[in-house]
Order: sequence, then C-alpha cells, then structure tokens
Amino acid sequence: MEETKTSKKLYLTAIVLYLNYLILGVAASILGHYKQALAQQWGSVQLAGGMYDASGVVWVSASLGLGCLIGSFFSGPLSDRFGRRIISFFGSVFYAIFFLGVAVADNLTVAYIAGLIGGIGNAFLNGGVMPAAMEIFVGRSAFASIMTKLFIAIGQFILPFMIMFVAATQMPHTTLFYFFPVVCAVIAVLTMIMPFPKQSGVAEKGDAQPSFMESLKSLKFTASSIALIIMGFTTTATFQIWVNCNQEYGKWVGMSNPSVIQSYYSIGVIVAVLLTAVIADKVIKSIRLVFWYPLIAFIMFAILAVVHNPTLTIIGGFVIGFSAAGGVLQLVTATVSDLFPQVKGTIISIVMILSSIGTWVGVSAAGSIATAGGADGPVYVIIFDAAITLLSVLLALFVNLSAKKRQA
Repeated sequence: MEETKTSKKLYLTAIVLYLNYLILGVAASILGHYKQALAQQWGSVQLAGGMYDASGVVWVSASLGLGCLIGSFFSGPLSDRFGRRIISFFGSVFYAIFFLGVAVADNLTVAYIAGLIGGIGNAFLNGGVMPAAMEIFVGRSAFASIMTKLFIAIGQFILPFMIMFVAATQMPHTTLFYFFPVVCAVIAVLTMIMPFPKQSGVAEKGDAQPSFMESLKSLKFTASSIALIIMGFTTTATFQIWVNCNQEYGKWVGMSNPSVIQSYYSIGVIVAVLLTAVIADKVIKSIRLVFWYPLIAFIMFAILAVVHNPTLTIIGGFVIGFSAAGGVLQLVTATVSDLFPQVKGTIISIVMILSSIGTWVGVSAAGSIATAGGADGPVYVIIFDAAITLLSVLLALFVNLSAKKRQA
C-alpha cells in the first residue's frame, strides 16, 4: 500500500518536471510572436514604412541554441554527480532569468545574454528532468522521454491564445514575460520539496566533481551506441531543415499560401507524440520506431523531390511532422540512455550536443545549397534533407541488426 502511495507521489513529481518543457515550448516560440515590439524595445533601427529591423530578435532567438550547446557540456555530468533535483531546479531558475531578461532589456546585448541563459536552462532541463523522468517510469524510457515533446507541443499550442488574451485586454507585450517567471518559480519550489526517485551513481559529499571529458572516459561506447549518438545530429537536422525551408519549397511548387504547410506539420507532430506515447515499448519496441520513423520521412522527401505538387506538399508537411519531428530524437535519447543507466545525464548531454550541432550545421548548409541552387534551390534543399534522413535510416538499421545479432 505504501509503495502505491509513493508511486503516485512520484507521478505528481513527473508532471511538475514536465511543466518545465511546456515553458520551454513557450520560450522557443514567444520571441517570434513579438518580433516588432521587442525590436523596438531593444533599440533596433526603424525602417521605411514604420517597421523595425527584427534581425536582432532572430539573433537573440539563435542564442538559445548556442546556450543549450554550451550548457550541454556540463549539465549531464553535474546531474549524474549531484542528482536530478538540483539540476532541474536550476533549469527552472535559468528560464525565469531568461523571461525577465527579455522583459527588462533595453538593448540587444542584454537580450542576447538572457537568451544564452535560457539556452543553458534548456540544457539543464535535458540533463535533470529527462533522466529523472526515466527513473520514475522505470522500464518505460521511451514514454518518459516522448512526454517532454508532448509538453513542448502543448506550450506552443497555448501560447497564441495567451497572446490574443493579452492583446484583447490591452496589456503590454511584456506581460507574459513577467508571468512565466512566476510559473518557473513555483515549479522550482515544488522541485525542491517533492519526492524524487532513487538514483544510482550520485557522488558522495566531498568527492571531486569530474569534468565532461572525465565522464566520457568512464563510458564504454559500442558501435551501436555511437550510431545512436550520431542520430542525435541527423534526426535533428532533418526536421530543422524542413522547418526553416518548407515555405520556400511551397512557393516553388506554386502554393499561394505556403504557411499552411507548417500547420499540417504541427498536427503531424502532435499525432505522432500521442501515438508514440501509447505504442512505444508496449506495442512496438522503441528501437524499431527509431528505424521506421526516419524511413517514412525519407520516402516522403524522395517523393517531394520528384513530384512537385501543392497538395502533395501539404500532405508532406503532415507526414514529415509525424515521422521526423514527432519524437524521434526523444526515442533515440531513450534508447541510448538505457545502454548507460548509471550516467543517463551525461549520455543525454552528449546526444543533445550532437542535436545542437545538427541544427546549426543542417540549417547553415541548407541555406548555402538554396543560394547555390538559384531558382531551383528549394528542391535541392529537399534532396539534401533526404540524404541526411537516409543516413538516419542506415544508422538505425545498423543498430537494429546489431541488437538482433546480440539476441541471437
């Protein structure tokens, strides 16, 4: 009876921890919704026609990714050494600082620093919340990991409604930037007082804190684990390239309103997250999904590269959202984490480092390809994305064949 009570308390802890990812989903989108207001607030140049140069806001948005890359080098090892609770706590605190920093900034430098801190907060959530959730849902790492994607999607879904409410009530654009730090503070307090699952591998008091490289040396990588880690790069690059380039492809195939692609993409993401949360490791093993989802995405990219049709492009938006962005990265993270149960935080950090690099390299390369391709640049980007996705398929195939070989 006592065990049941404890389990229920841990499930409440999981919900509190997952709320951090709802905040993360908001943080990833909110700057784009307030581009002009923030550009004006941060002293950007006013252009002809009354608009403000919003390139600085995009610059600050990019700082979130850089901050996550920087933070990933130490958040995981710190989590494995000092526990999930304190790292998750600081993740919430860093996001509170991000929102407040954006709200009070009167120049781009301060806003950029706030973005870096928010990105580091993202890394701390990955290093603290994800392994904690996996230790709460024992034997269901895929479910624990995929739920982070669901809460991100929820955050991005509710944000537009909150923005409409703020506009309808004529409150200032900084309202939400002051509201969410309060939410972060509540989550941080609850994180410190709610029960956490037992964690193996936490350092005793007085032990030296290992560096990231020292943590790496303690790991014994196999060919399969290396393949999964590389998939952190390929799976992220796949959907980031699509997200950043699908509008241009839509125009290229003759769509009058290519923004609809993103709507169907988002629907595909949510459907995949909900489905995967139900079937992963219950109906089909996560390691199989890690192969099938990229394969579906590759087939869709191949079709889009050959058949140029507006309706097919809309369908493609849904399919790619479903198969490439509906939790494949989370499934990869869960699968490789199960191979390193003692250092889940560190291995998650390694995957997220590759993921961050995948975003930067993938989108940058796609931009160069689009420029070099001239008028037909968009379709060359699709071909490039197909090639990246094919690499995911081959890596996943290798992982699955290796697993079958070990079982045999």
